[in-house]
Amino acid sequence: MLSHVTPVGYLCLVAALGSAAIVIWYLVKKPALGVTTKLTLLFGVGVLPATVAIASTTLGMQETTERRFCGSCHVMQGHTWNAEQAASDSLAARHARNPFFGARNCYVCHADYGMLGYPMTKLNGMKHVWHYYFGGYKDKPLDRAIDEIDLYKAYDNVNCRQCHSGTLTHFKSISDHQSLEKELSKNEVSCTSGGCHGFAHPFSKFGKKAPKPSTVKPPSATSAAPPASGGAP
Repeated sequence: MLSHVTPVGYLCLVAALGSAAIVIWYLVKKPALGVTTKLTLLFGVGVLPATVAIASTTLGMQETTERRFCGSCHVMQGHTWNAEQAASDSLAARHARNPFFGARNCYVCHADYGMLGYPMTKLNGMKHVWHYYFGGYKDKPLDRAIDEIDLYKAYDNVNCRQCHSGTLTHFKSISDHQSLEKELSKNEVSCTSGGCHGFAHPFSKFGKKAPKPSTVKPPSATSAAPPASGGAP
């Protein structure tokens, strides 16, 4: 049960227990308010609770970058399930198999980058929570969610180029990259399109039926992405 607890999680737990122990000690013993007692209370009702608040916030924010968190909303289960299929050749699945950030591929690929990228990404995440509980997403069947829920804005190629910078020789040697350099930089052509590297979540295109995460055998909707007509895999 504790195998997924991080050091920050243990710190939060220890600080909370320490704070509770100090408060209980003071209420039971009712010692005189000397210097020692005041310092102890300072830790019990000040330092340790603040540590809990900071550690739990840090832990919570870190947890929201995990793919398992994204899949906790049923409207996203088709996307996360497809990404986890070893036989899938979709962009999402290939990035999910990356040993460096695979478990966080949803966040890494969809985060807004730049100086305010992290807080803006989290603010958009709060919008997701609002729409889920108060905007009707919670009650949408998965098939309807696939058709009716879209990104806030078109997917920006800069998200891809945080890793695929476009400056390496291999990238530049691809003829399609050379001929479409301006279009790619202006987002007039998407890296994640059928004519380039394929759709990140191909099952969500062309009106295909949403996959069911509980299905043992992968349905046809989660098959590999359409062959790319240009560009490097």
